[in-house]
Amino acid sequence: MEQRQTKNVGLAVLATGIMAFSGVLIETAMNVTFPSLMAEFGIATQAVQWVTTIYLLMIAITVPISGYLLKNVPAKVLFLVANFSFLAGVTMNFLATNFYWLLGGRLLQGIATGIALPLMFQIILTEAPLKQRGMMMGLGTFATSIAPAIGPSYGGYLTNHLTWHYIYFFLIPLILLSLVIGLPTFIYRKAPGGGVLKFGNTFWLALFFTTFLCGLSFLSSYWGLLLLAASALSFYLFQRGNRRNPHPLLAFALLKNKIFAHLLATFLIYQFIFLGISFIIPNLLQIVGGLNAASSGLAMLPGALIGAVLQPIAGKVLDQIGPKKPLLFGAIVAFCGCVSLTITLYLGAGVQWFIFSHVLFQIGAGFSYSNAITTGMNALAKESTGAGNSLFNTLQQFTGAVATAVVAAVINAGQASSTSFEKGSQLGGFFSGLLLVGLMLFSIWSIWNVRKKLPAA
Repeated sequence: MEQRQTKNVGLAVLATGIMAFSGVLIETAMNVTFPSLMAEFGIATQAVQWVTTIYLLMIAITVPISGYLLKNVPAKVLFLVANFSFLAGVTMNFLATNFYWLLGGRLLQGIATGIALPLMFQIILTEAPLKQRGMMMGLGTFATSIAPAIGPSYGGYLTNHLTWHYIYFFLIPLILLSLVIGLPTFIYRKAPGGGVLKFGNTFWLALFFTTFLCGLSFLSSYWGLLLLAASALSFYLFQRGNRRNPHPLLAFALLKNKIFAHLLATFLIYQFIFLGISFIIPNLLQIVGGLNAASSGLAMLPGALIGAVLQPIAGKVLDQIGPKKPLLFGAIVAFCGCVSLTITLYLGAGVQWFIFSHVLFQIGAGFSYSNAITTGMNALAKESTGAGNSLFNTLQQFTGAVATAVVAAVINAGQASSTSFEKGSQLGGFFSGLLLVGLMLFSIWSIWNVRKKLPAA
């Protein structure tokens, strides 16, 4: 009986893991298609970034609600909702003939991923036998770490040899496989219940995320300023209700913990740069460098693989010598990678310098990105770890969406300021690089500011 239960848990993790993998894969696979989408639909850089932004926005809205859903909705129901949402989303995108159908499919995929990711880790932490929990956590983390590494190559190859639609077509059998594995595996159990979901508060949070991102997209116009003002009001109303709730949707009170706050900032800066670089490099290599989608995707592969491999190694280093040295070393190396990328963008250097800069950044991120999460969470009291994890995950997705919107806006401004589309794109890329350098400087300062409070090994 115990063996059967363990097998079912393993298959449930596999089924949700396939969805989580697909969700993270599709996040980076589409970035290399932007020049093709711009040409096909006749849209500008600022519009095409919504392919990624709307996806991350829906994850950011769904993740904080997932804590309530996991307690009050049976796991099998959540699995089916996520699976059918994902299947509907990828089918819509495969058949999409206009930009709005594409965005609609991305919205459904974001909802599905926002449910699947927390569900996978919830199953591991609550259902897996203790002696197998570490292995399953490792497999779950590996699935979500390796997907961004192969995403650009996968997306570039299919765009170059078929069309971008097939990025979604080849995910359909994968999602069906997840359904076949998960359907008999998830045992229907009544959810334990607990917590209160304030729908008004959830609405204000969703409105804040949406109006803020739309405001960034239309920043140069009157509507952009109006939307940003609406986002400020939405956040005020959300936070007013959030403070009154004994079970807040997002526990901003945790930011009073200095170590947690500074390392959360560091983590979010890395997330911003990850998404910024994944927008800048493949698009500039195609627009300015003349590479095709497949080649620009392959240019992202070495750095992404190195970053994925280094994360578990960096965790062992953290256990052996403590967080101070890995965090500082990683931040300094990542800063050098951003400087190298900015110089490369300014000079219009060859593809090998883009690859070198990306690899250098990923080496630094490998030593400090996941360790920032671990050290920040360790600084919290045990009863606050769930709230801290929700804050990390929600702001991670929202920051990624902001990064894509901001970098797209900067590049778009560069394109608008020049008579040459290529030179304008290069100029916008250079100023985006300067922004990333400034953020990494702040990250180094943030780590340095709490270095004396960081625990020893």
